[in-house]
Amino acid sequence: MVTATGFSNLARHTGKSGGIADLHIAEYPGPLGIHTSAQIEQNIESTLIDRIVAGLTQAADDSAGATRSRVDPRAIVCTGTADDINRYFIEKEWSDGLPIVPPTLAKVEQFVRHSGRAADDTIAILQSANLRATPWNIAVNAVMAGCEPRHMPLLIAAVEALGDERCSLNNIGSSSGIFPFVLVNGPIAKELGIESGAQTISRGANPAIGRAIGFIVRNIAGFRPGASYMGTFGYPLAFALAEHEDSPWEPFHVEQGFNPNANTVTIGVTNNWGAAPAPYDTPDRGGAQVALELISREIIGKTRLFNFPGCGPDAEAVMITVLLSPPVAKSLAQAGYSKQDVKRHVYEHTRMRLADFDWVVRYTNIIPTTARRRAEEGVFPPEFMGNPDDLVRVLSSPDILHIMVCGDPHRNRLMVLEGGHTQPTTREIKLPTN
Repeated sequence: MVTATGFSNLARHTGKSGGIADLHIAEYPGPLGIHTSAQIEQNIESTLIDRIVAGLTQAADDSAGATRSRVDPRAIVCTGTADDINRYFIEKEWSDGLPIVPPTLAKVEQFVRHSGRAADDTIAILQSANLRATPWNIAVNAVMAGCEPRHMPLLIAAVEALGDERCSLNNIGSSSGIFPFVLVNGPIAKELGIESGAQTISRGANPAIGRAIGFIVRNIAGFRPGASYMGTFGYPLAFALAEHEDSPWEPFHVEQGFNPNANTVTIGVTNNWGAAPAPYDTPDRGGAQVALELISREIIGKTRLFNFPGCGPDAEAVMITVLLSPPVAKSLAQAGYSKQDVKRHVYEHTRMRLADFDWVVRYTNIIPTTARRRAEEGVFPPEFMGNPDDLVRVLSSPDILHIMVCGDPHRNRLMVLEGGHTQPTTREIKLPTN
């Protein structure tokens, strides 16, 4: 494997997960993305070629492939005070650095009972570590995060969504900093105390459930910050929210084909949690029109802009999630817009000068290319072969947009989240018969 500096540990983790315990690595020295062509040529000739030759010719390390004995999941790994246990978990990189609830046998067994499943059932195989997620190890992470036993059916459905190939979990280790979030729909949201209103990600059961998903991604899927989880500036904690019942439209899970009374959980990803601008009604433009324009302007400012128009087999999967507070959703509905109308309008009106878009493609994309070249390759539509001052649509289709109504019911705010490599993945929450 040829890597750039800083990615060799990621290659080793990925190789091991794929069954190659002794992956040979040739590391290019330094930050490839900012080296000149002359520097790159010099580093290849003076260093990288020799490392490639060594990797192809050196003998394998037999000890690296030694099989580990199976670990007893009931084994006691640490005893002592709460401080001792937290220190041990931090040293092992099992926690996020914040205090955890120690996952004692009694607590884990209690959580497993609430799952309605056998402790060692395989719920999913989670990439990139390719480890089995079971009710037992899901429960361990849920206890650590501060969840309640009754959250287990939701977390099991969330893990099923994480294991779905559309979720593309193995790709979230990007240096752009992609992290998961959880959306809950159905009557169970209120029953479990999952907040959908003001401060939605910060209240009720939401912080613990979001944190549990973060622990599962870390400890079962194997994404360790700085080793296989490569966010340049790190990651916020994973978050959870529920859709607000005071929405003028069908909820998200109904759009995905589920019954309105079904309980579902959706896994999405984003690499931003940022500004929440407010659209206001004005004499020259109604509040609905301002909201639509504001969504379009927010999309244009996102970092993955160079992927948004991509279509076909060579295009990267991208998702844009638009969070609308209930007042904004209502103003759009009162103006005659359905969810699909909003998506179609934003798709048609999110435009920018081709010259400005081309700058993004040229200078913020790891692959040095142009918008015209991508259009000639069939990844961008033909309009990207036009003149510099032409206005081009920057979204591939209305389907790239996902709208969720949540947040303070008394505030006119919206937020646009972007995520790469994946699509929102929804699973029904199956409650135990008892």
